Amino acid sequence: MKKIPAFLILLFMLSPLFSSAQGFLLPKDKKYQKIRFELINNLIILPVEINGSELTFVLDSGVSKPILFNLTDQDSIQINNVSEVTIRGLGDGEPMKALSSKGNAFKLGKAKNYNQDLYVVLDKGINFSTSLGIPVHGILGYDLFRDFIVEINYSSRSIKLHDPEQYEYDDKKNAQTLPLSVEGRKAYIDGTVLMRDEKNVPVKLLVDTGSSDALWLFNQPEKGLEVPEQHYEDYLGRGLSGDIFGKRSKVSGIKLGTFEVKDAKVAFPYRESFGFLKDFGDRNGSIGGEVLRRFNVVFDYSRGLVTLKKNGNFKAPFQYNLAGIALQHNGLRYIAESLANSNGVVVQDDNSFGNVQILLENKTRLSLVPEIVVSGIRAGSPAAEAGLREGDVILAVNGKRVYNYKLQEVLKMLNQKEGKRIRVVIERYDRDMMFTFVLKKMF
Repeated sequence: MKKIPAFLILLFMLSPLFSSAQGFLLPKDKKYQKIRFELINNLIILPVEINGSELTFVLDSGVSKPILFNLTDQDSIQINNVSEVTIRGLGDGEPMKALSSKGNAFKLGKAKNYNQDLYVVLDKGINFSTSLGIPVHGILGYDLFRDFIVEINYSSRSIKLHDPEQYEYDDKKNAQTLPLSVEGRKAYIDGTVLMRDEKNVPVKLLVDTGSSDALWLFNQPEKGLEVPEQHYEDYLGRGLSGDIFGKRSKVSGIKLGTFEVKDAKVAFPYRESFGFLKDFGDRNGSIGGEVLRRFNVVFDYSRGLVTLKKNGNFKAPFQYNLAGIALQHNGLRYIAESLANSNGVVVQDDNSFGNVQILLENKTRLSLVPEIVVSGIRAGSPAAEAGLREGDVILAVNGKRVYNYKLQEVLKMLNQKEGKRIRVVIERYDRDMMFTFVLKKMF
């Protein structure tokens, strides 16, 4: 089956290997630090400074220690007190060697930790920048949630890191505060899954801001959790130890407290992806960014509480890959643009010649732009049936040249709504080709 990285999975199941005292702190005169973030494919992208180097990280509540990866030749960063370790995470591959580093300086605004431990993964295959469309250097999770009350406002794209000793709870309208259990550096929330057969199944879910998916469930028929009859097999993403495959479907809803999110997407990962876990215990799955972004959330690990407040995304339909196509950046390419119109008139944008129009034939400008390629096709999807292939270079969608748009904007063009006719111009073997297909739902 073709691999289609439609949803980025950043679940890294790491055992705590460090024991040194450490922690993030705010200045004494500051109650909280507010940080703006980018929300890309339901993932929170934060600016983080490490030992003086400015990098970008995914906020991943499913990871126990910060992990650095995707350090290119252009990135220069100092890491301290290095030793070699072997780590294991989700995926169908083998454990991998990494570096552990102690005593590093982390800064997020005024929030600082001068004794932070981290892992460095040198495998170039772990690179989420190509799928997200922006440079991403690592993931950061538990240490922030441990040291602060973390308020995530998905509506305003901002995070507040509150000093737990100075934070005051207030009665927020349309908000609910629910129990949050923190076990082994990970947080879990209880909920109820409304299955398609009208069964209501109580579940314990890992809270995973580092998953762009909505809901993952383990296939546990004995507990009432079973893959619905309507489903399809898919590539779910990449974990630390390799690719993750499973089955995608829908459930009637997921309830958290009295909040009910209806017609939610669900994925059932294959057991092989969790080979290093001999027993799931009482855990039934995980809840990811596509559900969490429907709320503004306050995580209070110290008291074992989470506060949910519905925002403007609450009733938004779940995003499906209707085209069945996945894209990623693949380096840069030159494009030639004519600077003259059909009459040979060149208009200078900067008005360096006043209002004078210069007649100049065959004047062109070469520009270097990101190249967007098809990284995967779902078997039986509209894109596959139309004849698109993995490796095709996308040039235009519905008449719009893609180099004018961000990667996520191009993906949105390809997945607008059911019944929409899509025209895609691609380059294959130095030849331009056009394909047409109509978007359709899987369920």
